[in-house]
Amino acid sequence: MNRFLLALLGLVLLLAGAAALVVNLDLVRWLDRSGPVVPGTALPPTWVLWVVAAGAVVLALVCLRWLTAQVPRRKVTDWRWADEEGATRISTATATAPFADEVTAYPGVRKVEATLTGPHTAPRLALVVRAHGDADLRGIRRRIDDEGLPRLREALDAPDLHATVEFRMSTTKAEARVR
Repeated sequence: MNRFLLALLGLVLLLAGAAALVVNLDLVRWLDRSGPVVPGTALPPTWVLWVVAAGAVVLALVCLRWLTAQVPRRKVTDWRWADEEGATRISTATATAPFADEVTAYPGVRKVEATLTGPHTAPRLALVVRAHGDADLRGIRRRIDDEGLPRLREALDAPDLHATVEFRMSTTKAEARVR
């Protein structure tokens, strides 16, 4: 969606620029390049100017919001905690790597991206499971809930670890080999 809108906006701007260039080079005989763009020279009512200014501010804020959405967010990369025996520090990527490898080995799974966020006292796990089109999604989800997550919870000593799973489907194995 984002790329489509950007491509559409780019096409509209490209066509507008080409039209302005064609008129400026006087290649279109039915348009006078020295003529006014809009008829009349009187200013519009004051309220119209205020509405245009407000619309420009809203458009600028929307554009700024879109730009900030493009900046990657810094994720929590390390967990640190200390007790009487000493301090512990672990990378969240290191903590989830064995779990992601285990789920990737399940039948029908192509790839798994596991992201651990939040503090170690209230962690959240986000999984993106890329599966083949003919995979048994219920079976994969059941194995994640019954086998993988309990081991991860035990390894991290986080019994309240909540997980969300997003499945992304691909073509079947046979179709993938043909392409």
